Amino acid sequence: MAEHRQSKKRRYITWAVAGAAVLAGGGIAAQTSMAATTWPAQKTYTGHAFDTCTAPSLNAMKAWRADKYYGAAAVYVGGKNRGCNQPNLTASWVKSVSAQGWKLVPIYVGAQPPCQTGSNPEKLTAATAVSLGTADAKDAVAKAAALGMKAGSALYLDMEPYDTANKSCNDAVLAYVRSFDKELRAKTYRAGYYGFTSSSAKAVATAGDKTDLPGNLWYALWDGKETVTSDWPWGATQFTNHSRAHQYKVNSKETRGGYTLTVDRDWWDAPVAITG
Repeated sequence: MAEHRQSKKRRYITWAVAGAAVLAGGGIAAQTSMAATTWPAQKTYTGHAFDTCTAPSLNAMKAWRADKYYGAAAVYVGGKNRGCNQPNLTASWVKSVSAQGWKLVPIYVGAQPPCQTGSNPEKLTAATAVSLGTADAKDAVAKAAALGMKAGSALYLDMEPYDTANKSCNDAVLAYVRSFDKELRAKTYRAGYYGFTSSSAKAVATAGDKTDLPGNLWYALWDGKETVTSDWPWGATQFTNHSRAHQYKVNSKETRGGYTLTVDRDWWDAPVAITG
């Protein structure tokens, strides 16, 4: 998601500042209050996916689907830190691209860490982490539902790089993530998380207390490898059973069916939105 919130150069700078160098699988693990909930079956996609800042036009999506390289597209459904306007992203658009055969990955760009460099419209603090997490999750569910993404869908919370060695900052981030995920699951949406192997994803994957942390991890590691196994940085038993996605390349300018888009490339093996 290079240009969507931070440039690729900016991200590498952020990693350096942060000292840049999961849990159970199934998408709804590491939870303590789901036994009585009847969950819709997980909708899983495995294969090439892309994410780009602004949802493309219907014509572009049709042409790219006909090309058959990508089968899923990530879209920014909301969040105060969402970087681009979304003139195309409507319930009608979701219905149309789903009919074309696309699987969709909803991303929510929520509050960012207090120790993160740069300015953001919304930053969490230790004092506001829990309340913001709940409020943002409610907003994420409302935004996704309004687009026709039903209960049982996975929603991916976007957390950009930060200094995980800063304990107070890291504790605040994890408190926010737990609150966000707990509220998602209360609304019967699966909890996903986008972060960096050097920082934000690492914080979730290596947390000693797994309670209410996400069951699906989308990790940014720009090594060009189309895999969620051979470069997986953590234990082999973590995030198993179709709960991993890998952003392996950013700012890829591609032309398919006469339409040119600049996208980030992902290898996907995880839940997506339930539409239709």
